[in-house]
Amino acid sequence: MSDYGPLKFYVPEPAGRPGDEPDFSYLKVPKAGTVRKPDVDVDPKEIKDLATTMIRVLNRDGEAVGEWADPIEDGVVLHGLKSMIRTRAFDERMMTLQRQGKTSFYMKCTGEEAIAVGQQLALSPGDMNFPTYRQQGLLLCQDYPLVKMICQILSNAKDPLHGRQLPILYSSKEHGFFTISGNLGTQYVHAVGWAMASAIKGDTKIATAWIGDGSTAENDFHAALVNASVYKPPVVLNVVNNQWAISSFQGLAGGDSATFAERAHGFGIPSLRVDGNDFIAVYNVSRWAVERARRNLGPTMIEWVTYRVAPHSTSDDPSRYRPRKESDAWPLGDPVLRLKNHLIKAGQWSEERHVQAEAEYEEEVRAATKEAESFGVMGQGSTARDIFEDLYKEMPPHLREQRQKLGV
Repeated sequence: MSDYGPLKFYVPEPAGRPGDEPDFSYLKVPKAGTVRKPDVDVDPKEIKDLATTMIRVLNRDGEAVGEWADPIEDGVVLHGLKSMIRTRAFDERMMTLQRQGKTSFYMKCTGEEAIAVGQQLALSPGDMNFPTYRQQGLLLCQDYPLVKMICQILSNAKDPLHGRQLPILYSSKEHGFFTISGNLGTQYVHAVGWAMASAIKGDTKIATAWIGDGSTAENDFHAALVNASVYKPPVVLNVVNNQWAISSFQGLAGGDSATFAERAHGFGIPSLRVDGNDFIAVYNVSRWAVERARRNLGPTMIEWVTYRVAPHSTSDDPSRYRPRKESDAWPLGDPVLRLKNHLIKAGQWSEERHVQAEAEYEEEVRAATKEAESFGVMGQGSTARDIFEDLYKEMPPHLREQRQKLGV
């Protein structure tokens, strides 16, 4: 007779489901300013603790405190706040477009604006982001033309990608924004390869990789870490842990077993875990990681702890899988409000200016949307061959010759 019982396996469960009270007790939030800041050339083995804690700078009073509270030019912080407000206004207007049936789907980044904006402001022209579909702030904080961006979402006659890409999957080499891949996870491998190519050319440009907590379960994520560990290219590896993937919480990607930042330890890659709703922390940690890359000190992984306030997409209904008021209970607050309070505390902003800025960006986005909607449907009045030629006009000469020989 065997003494063993039936075999079992474990299926992670979130802290709350619909009808439950929100519970973030699993998230340990240290006091702002208490986490140490190492030298930029630190040995990864000496900072393993920074992958399990959380770097935070802004305290409850809106003050920047601690070793990570490095001085930042006033213009940078103001630019950051305005870009976050602009991004939120853009998201709201695009959601309205989708509800009106003018685009097939949309994905908001509400609550995550500080991460994309803060890191982009720490980069230099020529650096290349390899983003997901929730980093629209990377473009919006660089003043990428709103009309062009909306035309791509509408896939109309002025779509800069000529229908080659789905809505919200933007691309702009000039703005350091590599074409978004709908095949989640592949951008991580691309970023590592691009950074290696930059080094091979003797260039000075670095790459940044972006991935969500759910997609870290993809093989591409691990393949990228292997290559980043071995070849040590100039790349910043971002993991945006917003607690929820496509209706599945972060535990199903391994977030309950260890932090996502800890995964870098097995590869010998330095890693940091950061409050992603704290713009000052985002900007200064990004500067630290970017400096490591530029000094040929290799890759850095950063886990940004944040919360996806909005649905995963317009095709998603979060009320079916998480507590209704979970976003209200999120302990790290709203990144826009936190930075607003910081600037008011510093005497550089006011409630009146904030309200005015919100109205100005709402009007800017409304006007840009109206202009974008005035353009006709892509390919209207064109023959099938016209559309085909437009789609493949950049085809390499040898392939074009083959087409001609085949009579197509």
